[in-house]
Amino acid sequence: MQPALLELKGVSKSFGALVVADNIDLRLEAGEALGIIGPNGAGKSTLFNLVAGLLRPASGTILLDGHDVTATPAEARCRAGIGRSFQVPQPFGSLTVFENTAAAALFGAGKSPAEVADFCADILELTGLIGKADRLAGGLPLLDRKRLELARALATGPRLLLLDEIAGGLTDAECQTLIATIREIRRRGVAVIWIEHVVHALLAVVDRLIALDFGRVVAEGAPDQVMNSEIVRTIYMGVPA
Repeated sequence: MQPALLELKGVSKSFGALVVADNIDLRLEAGEALGIIGPNGAGKSTLFNLVAGLLRPASGTILLDGHDVTATPAEARCRAGIGRSFQVPQPFGSLTVFENTAAAALFGAGKSPAEVADFCADILELTGLIGKADRLAGGLPLLDRKRLELARALATGPRLLLLDEIAGGLTDAECQTLIATIREIRRRGVAVIWIEHVVHALLAVVDRLIALDFGRVVAEGAPDQVMNSEIVRTIYMGVPA
């Protein structure tokens, strides 16, 4: 069988008595889009940190293309094709939008200086920032900061893109634009794992959904099936008493 793009086998992580990842198994195929939901503190961002290499699991194995990357540092995973956005955008405020994106392309994707201009222009066009390429990142409004966070992640040349609550704080119209952008990213062959509380945006994109609670996978499957499951309605959506 062809190895999955990403596979987690029995991955666990604790901080003292607090279990943030509890024997997680996960498989993601190339080009697939997976959504992750769960209440605050469920372990969603911790899962991203484990996949991206910012945290090392206490036990279990993380495979990329069938190769064990459990002990591989974050920068090497980035160069191997794992790109990531963060929930709170933190661009280099004194650099322009283009310079922020170029830095990711140079050091993440390994692009040469001669390749950077066209490569980054395409990404800024895709993310709606081409008209603001010369703006300083520190003065951008929230929507554009989120767009830049996405652009920087894409500039690392990912085959797997981790999106951490990128729709938070956006209007409905802005969410629709974001959905269209992520669909185009998928059309280009990039796999996506998306953590999101704006559920309608998530459901418009993903093929499959996972629900986490206290670091455990409590539901997994087709998006409608997971959203309508009793356990998800209880721990995440809320049900009438």
